[in-house]
Amino acid sequence: MLPRQLATLIVLICVLAVSGNDPPPVNSPKPAQPDPKEQPNPPAGWVKDRLAEVDKKLDVEIKSLVSLYQHLHANPELSLMEVNTAKRLAEEMKKAGYDVTEKVGGNGVVAVLKNGPGPVVLIRTDMDALPIIEQTGLAYASKVKAKNRDGVEVGVMHACGHDIHMASWVGTARVLAAMKDKWSGTVVFIAQPAEEIVAGARMMLADGLYKRFPKPDFALALHSDPHHPAGSLGYSEGLALANADTVDILVKGKGGHGAAPHMTIDPIVLAARIIIDLQTIVSRETDPLDPVVVTVGSIHGGTKHNIIPNEVKLQLTVRTTKTETRDRVLKSIDRIAKAAAVSANAPAPEVKVSLEEFTPATYNDVPLARKCGSVFREILGAKNVRDRKPVMGAEDFSRYSDGKTPIFMYFLGTISKEKYDESLKPDAPALPGMHTDSYAPVPEPSIRTGVRTMSLAAMNLMPKKEK
Repeated sequence: MLPRQLATLIVLICVLAVSGNDPPPVNSPKPAQPDPKEQPNPPAGWVKDRLAEVDKKLDVEIKSLVSLYQHLHANPELSLMEVNTAKRLAEEMKKAGYDVTEKVGGNGVVAVLKNGPGPVVLIRTDMDALPIIEQTGLAYASKVKAKNRDGVEVGVMHACGHDIHMASWVGTARVLAAMKDKWSGTVVFIAQPAEEIVAGARMMLADGLYKRFPKPDFALALHSDPHHPAGSLGYSEGLALANADTVDILVKGKGGHGAAPHMTIDPIVLAARIIIDLQTIVSRETDPLDPVVVTVGSIHGGTKHNIIPNEVKLQLTVRTTKTETRDRVLKSIDRIAKAAAVSANAPAPEVKVSLEEFTPATYNDVPLARKCGSVFREILGAKNVRDRKPVMGAEDFSRYSDGKTPIFMYFLGTISKEKYDESLKPDAPALPGMHTDSYAPVPEPSIRTGVRTMSLAAMNLMPKKEK
């Protein structure tokens, strides 16, 4: 037995020796991404010193950034129609010294600045506006009207703060380009189309965002907050925003004269029954501690007082935070709609869940959130950085995580302190929220805070090794 064991050992040693000299495979996996937990916090005084330089640069740039904001606010474009907005942002990034690629995923813009070895940080803005007629009374208020995807003329307004996002994005790009001696790595700035219909991130990724350009080790974004003062911000660790689904239900019946309902199957009555029954999904089928929203946002049916139509269209938005809950709620919607039709002896309805307009929940990477949060507190003071509870809104920024990349989105206060303080008084009217015709951010302090926080958050992830 001893000679055989010795022979086996000799063969094994030879194999290991040969394999140890083999070159690595051509398609070897990318090295492990940097872990924010393993990156040391900046040394004492780091934030203060760099903030002074950022502020000095901002003092020069702020007037043009506010002007850019006002231009973007006055010239909004709907989702998938952001042609002029994308062109302007591409021009701004070229002027700042970035390598710019246009028409990525439709109207998307990608701007890359390589600055030595180090992590890759993606910084995202969105570009599209909403079909709302503006009522702010601002001198630069939008007067734009355009045809939507259905060919209907609508007003157009930046009622979600994407103009603040874009101005802060350009300002951050200028600051990082001017301070290349203070960081090392690569920044990938992306301007995304079609966020409002949660399609743009998917489109840019499908067009090779993570294959044609440096794949990020971290992805950052900011979002306007209409309920807190400029100079403050909030963020969540972990869950920040919900899953969002769009569901269309075509309720079918049998039309006829309004004076002879017994000769018909009334789809309006059937639609009303479905709407009421849908509410039981939340109130009677879901754990009260598991957040779910089922909202019917649109009902269309009929043409005249005395005509019972053949069909009614319902449009729903559905919000959940867990995959298993989402699956169950969507099945419940289908079951309730079809059961109502059976009970009325009506044709089966068509229930369509739009996969194109689905967006997954946004989970902020906890170590990354904490790392950025520590910088924010040094910039703004601890009292101006608050913990933000998750909300049932949705954002397709979540897609940039691709299950691997740590992502972090924070929310930027955009209201003047005077208006905010006034809103706290007893019986004071609520501040206008997102997607309303009266939302009016205060530009300069909002943009300043956006640039200061995003610039230093990015530099903190791409430290310059001291020689």
